Amino acid sequence: MMPTPTLNLPDYYSEDILLHPEKRKFPAFDLVRLLGTVFEPTQGCRVCILIDFDEPASLIKNFAFLDAPGFPVQKNAHKHFYTGLQNGALDDLGMTGGEMFAYRCTRGSNLDLADDVWDTSGNLLSLDRDIYTTYDLILCISTFSATAPLTAKCKQYGFRGATLHGLNDIILNSGLAVDYHEVSVDAERLRRALTQADSIEIDFALEDGRTLTAWLGLGGQDAQKSHGLCIGKTPDIANLPAGEVYFVPTDAHGQFPMKYEDGTLGVLDVENRCIIRSTIIAGSQATIDAHNARLLDDPMTGTLGELGFGTQVLPVSYADIQDEKVLGTCHLATGRDDHLGGDILPAMFKKHENSTHDDILFAPHKTPNFNLSQVRMKRGDQEEILIENFRPARYLIDALSSDR
Repeated sequence: MMPTPTLNLPDYYSEDILLHPEKRKFPAFDLVRLLGTVFEPTQGCRVCILIDFDEPASLIKNFAFLDAPGFPVQKNAHKHFYTGLQNGALDDLGMTGGEMFAYRCTRGSNLDLADDVWDTSGNLLSLDRDIYTTYDLILCISTFSATAPLTAKCKQYGFRGATLHGLNDIILNSGLAVDYHEVSVDAERLRRALTQADSIEIDFALEDGRTLTAWLGLGGQDAQKSHGLCIGKTPDIANLPAGEVYFVPTDAHGQFPMKYEDGTLGVLDVENRCIIRSTIIAGSQATIDAHNARLLDDPMTGTLGELGFGTQVLPVSYADIQDEKVLGTCHLATGRDDHLGGDILPAMFKKHENSTHDDILFAPHKTPNFNLSQVRMKRGDQEEILIENFRPARYLIDALSSDR
């Protein structure tokens, strides 16, 4: 049952809004407010925008993609970021630049970017030589997440930035319209509530009556947060929308369900932190066989590299970049986790195209065929219920109300 939130919580934590986040009211998207909050200070910074295409040389030249069918993410980048910067935001923020560049689409989440990049005149440039060394702030608005590779590059070259893959109108009008100081405060409250956990257990209820349980060992590590603020001059990459507490698992075993892109449902068996096999529940056996073949060929693809919990009250955007930040959801991720402080590096994979970081989101709209019936945390002698039936339990609600 949904707990009644503490009275001193903001309106967006009311029971009605928690049950129906689409009812939450947001201010209009404001580029100056977003960038000024996330990247303070902005004075004197030179900024650029990166977008991606399968054929970047032709599509970026003279903004040809604007007259081509498709490319909604890239068109949103132009309309709301490029045009916004050119039409006054640069002056308001005390920044320079505002140029747009295109790189070749990686075709996978968090794969390293090739060095080739093109400007809007069609000139071939180098990311390492011409972009990372020239710009103080880099906004990557792309098809696939580039958080991991840009995190590595920002430490090498000293820039700050943000990744906003999958940008759509819902995200613009909700997850990017919030006050990121509030997001940061709430993320920190939940981070403190979960930090130094020894383990997390997750129960999944299937439609056939079975309950699967996944156990993740965390070893008492400090919880980390994605809170959207990239303040100061320290090199860093924000993942926007933000609002997440996460861990890098040290161990894992048990089972959890998986819904594949084609709708196939499977049960994944986990041993020693790695997915070792998938078994079909419903759908295409060929999809299951393909996954098992990939696990056999390159076992690193099944390594669990992240456990994350959403901290925000947001509407469903049908893009994981926002939907994994929703309070009451959690996600696991397989593959590289070096950008999270983990030990799984791209060089450890048999093939470059396998070195992705892929989120597996458990949310009502994403996985309606099974329920996140309960999530429990153990920390020493303490045991707390965190989530029940995709809703935050009393422990998390009380944590959000602390110090208000």
